[in-house]
Amino acid sequence: MLYELRVENLLLMERAELRLEPGLNILTGETGAGKTLLAHALDLLLGGRARRGIVRRGAPEAYVEGVFALPQPGSALRAPFEGSDRLPTGAQEIVLARRVWPDGRTRAYVCGRSAPLADLQALGSQLVSFYGQHEHRKLMLSTVQLDVLDAYCGAEQLALRSRVSRAYQRVHGLEQRVAELGGLAGARDRELDLIVFELDEIEAAGLSEEEDLALSAERDRLRHLETLAGAAAAGAEAIAPEAGDGVSERLAQAAHRLDLAAEIDPDLGALSARFQSLRYEAEDLGGELRRYALGVEGAPGRLEEVQERLALFARLQRKHGGSVGDVLLHAERCRERREELEHADVALDAAEAELATARAELDQLAGQLSAARHAAAPALAASVRGRLEQLAMPDAQFDVELRPRSDGCGARGADAVAFLIGPNAGVPAGPLRDVASGGELSRVMLALLSVAHSGTEGIGDGEPVGSPLLVFDEIDAGIGGHTARAVGEHLRELSRGRQILCITHLPQVAALAARHFTIAKDTTAVPATTTVRALDGDTVVGELVRMLGAGEGDRAASQHARQLLRAA
Repeated sequence: MLYELRVENLLLMERAELRLEPGLNILTGETGAGKTLLAHALDLLLGGRARRGIVRRGAPEAYVEGVFALPQPGSALRAPFEGSDRLPTGAQEIVLARRVWPDGRTRAYVCGRSAPLADLQALGSQLVSFYGQHEHRKLMLSTVQLDVLDAYCGAEQLALRSRVSRAYQRVHGLEQRVAELGGLAGARDRELDLIVFELDEIEAAGLSEEEDLALSAERDRLRHLETLAGAAAAGAEAIAPEAGDGVSERLAQAAHRLDLAAEIDPDLGALSARFQSLRYEAEDLGGELRRYALGVEGAPGRLEEVQERLALFARLQRKHGGSVGDVLLHAERCRERREELEHADVALDAAEAELATARAELDQLAGQLSAARHAAAPALAASVRGRLEQLAMPDAQFDVELRPRSDGCGARGADAVAFLIGPNAGVPAGPLRDVASGGELSRVMLALLSVAHSGTEGIGDGEPVGSPLLVFDEIDAGIGGHTARAVGEHLRELSRGRQILCITHLPQVAALAARHFTIAKDTTAVPATTTVRALDGDTVVGELVRMLGAGEGDRAASQHARQLLRAA
């Protein structure tokens, strides 16, 4: 139940506050006055899209707020609210709000706290059920008709349909898997030959990253043997030449003189010892350099062997990756793929067995779903016929036809449904989309809604605290005369024990309101302004006179309006 709706700076509406009553609330106004503004405001509270340009010109932002009663504890509608950290402890009402800026940005609020838009959508869907001007045209869709039938069957049917949907998705996934494995088996031998060839080539090479580094270093050494030998010989010749004095001889002479001098001054002894160590290191270094120069040579043909080995490494890297590590990784992938291909038949057999089991489960669940639909279809048709009789269609035929789907079982089961209607006596029933006029479609939808909500909480004579608000935006389009009165009485009956907000252009419907609001546009203001006010007494009569198309002083129209109110 909606206690209060506040709207600020939404298009032409500068500020409006509506305090709704239990039962049937009616909103009327001239065409173009902005009746659908309130419907749009409620849509924003439900998390609907906020388009650019809805903020009143010159205003910094638009704001919509709704104060709702929480569903009764223990009810199905209450479940989404239980344990929510967004609701204050012990809360009896919930406040949803939406702020919209001129650039299209929005922010949602739950009980005064910022919240994701998804929260507004989830909570709002439990608090408001919205039926727009063209909602009845959706009834022409077979999928929507199937939804109506399943909803009529009850919560267990909806849960069963969810199981069917999951089973169908499982079957669909397994069918794709079987097709993939079947194709794999067809091309398996060719791919397996290629994988085995590549893997044998890599394994025969026996390559490793360590060997790659070692061979690269050895190749560089073998390419520069003369340079290495020449450098080592030059160093050895400088230290201990074969002819003449070198560094080693000169160091020996200097060391002898230092030893003699150290006998005179003991402080020189330490320096003399260090000099002797330098002399010995030079002599040792010279010997090692000479030995290196004499020994730096490669085995005949070794350079060619190393280059051939590295060329093999390079060829494999070009084929399977940019490095030895990439080649080894490709080999591991080949082993895994070889294992998969060699066992493809086993995997295919397992997938086909699993698919058969999944199909059997889907057929069983779809059979249960279909049986429930066939059992409920006559009862739904009879209930709708009874409602249509109350809606000034006493001779209407209405049937629910079920037939197998032409393309087999789907996510919604194995049935296709068609609502058949014969609006007048002697006219054979035909598909709703082909036979019903706009006014008849509106009444069929109202009849279906009455049947659908007849088992929900809130029906009765008590306060509609636990039931969602039903909003009808000109659901009575295309209806007039005595039929309009019948529709109004049906709406009032539907509103017993619940709350309805109906936007209408029919005085016959408006006269039945528990509370009547009117919306008017003031074009003298710049920009134009739309206001909403609650009516009572003579103001209700005046609004009905306007809706009858008469002027304020028309006594006949005023008398007619009062008759409508008395008849209510």
